[in-house]
Formats: sequence, structure tokens, C-alpha cells
Amino acid sequence: MSDDQKPTEEEAEAAVRTLIRWAGDDPKREGLIDTPGRVVRSYRELFSGYDTDPRAYLERVFEEVGGYDELVVLRDIRVTSFCEHHMLPVVGVAHVGYLPSRRVVGISKLARVVQGFAKRLQIQEKLTADIARAIYEILQPKGVGVVIRAEHNCMTLRGVNSPGATLTTSQLLGDVRDDPRTRQEFLRLTANHD
Repeated sequence: MSDDQKPTEEEAEAAVRTLIRWAGDDPKREGLIDTPGRVVRSYRELFSGYDTDPRAYLERVFEEVGGYDELVVLRDIRVTSFCEHHMLPVVGVAHVGYLPSRRVVGISKLARVVQGFAKRLQIQEKLTADIARAIYEILQPKGVGVVIRAEHNCMTLRGVNSPGATLTTSQLLGDVRDDPRTRQEFLRLTANHD
């Protein structure tokens, strides 16, 4: 969607007022009068992934790695996304790893990549694949692995109503997929230790 097609803030607030009326309440009621503005501001933050290119976070790399050639794994990156089918939260953690070939990236950048892709409407499978592909294509490591474990509110708050159920997705590329020892090490390092 181009910027000229994007609804204005006023149009978005009007849509929230319509949903409040549809739910059966009065958007002019004292407790709800400022709700449309609050919802629009929160959505701006929650969907900020549309305003960034998460791949850009990977462009600044370090080539002085002192011969380091083992897995780099960042665990427990908080993930907050939204199901594209119901627009309800998907909340969990991501574990991201890669096997460097000749360069590494600052670890905060891995978290920013996850968050940049997460702040969009989508399914978890696509989110997992997008993160892995970005790291693989830009850093050009020997391999990449991404595991996401998340609770989908579209399933835990409604529908089948199964609180506590989580979905686990993984995307393994290069040596993390093809080398059995590297694959096993990555999966062991990202295993759920609860």
C-alpha cells in the first residue's frame, strides 16, 4: 500500500469508534472518549515493522573475528506480533543462530531484525522464514537457524480456547540444516529449558 492510500489518523480513529459501537458500547462515554487515539498510537508502535527494513540492521558487520568459527546464538528474544487472520497478539520468544563464515554482526542487531519483522500482520511460519532468510542473505554465513515459540491469542482467548498452548516453528539453512553435528548443536542450544 502506498502512503497516499494509507488512511489518515482521523480515519483510523473513526474506525475504532465504529468498532466500539459495534461491540455495543458508546465511544462518547467518559472511559472510552480517548480510546480511539490511544488505539491508533499503540497500533503505530505495534505495527512499526512496516516503516522499517529489518534487513538494514545487518549491514554493519565486524570482520575481525579472531578466527571464531563456531555457532553464534542469541536466545530468548521477546517476540510480539499479530496474527494476520484475527489481528490478535502472538507472544513468545525467538532463538537466532548463525555459523559465521568471515564476519559477525552486533548481537543487538539480531534482536532488532526479529522485532522489525515481528511488528507486522503475519503467520508465525512466514516470520520465522523471513528472519532466517535475511540473516542468510546479508551476512552470508555458513548456516542459519531460527526457532520461534509463541502463544497465539487467536487460539488461547477465543476459538478452541487453549491457554498455554504454544506453536514452535523453525527455519534451518546451510550447514545448520545440512551438517548433522551443527544442526544438533543448534537445536540443543535453543531447546526449551523450562
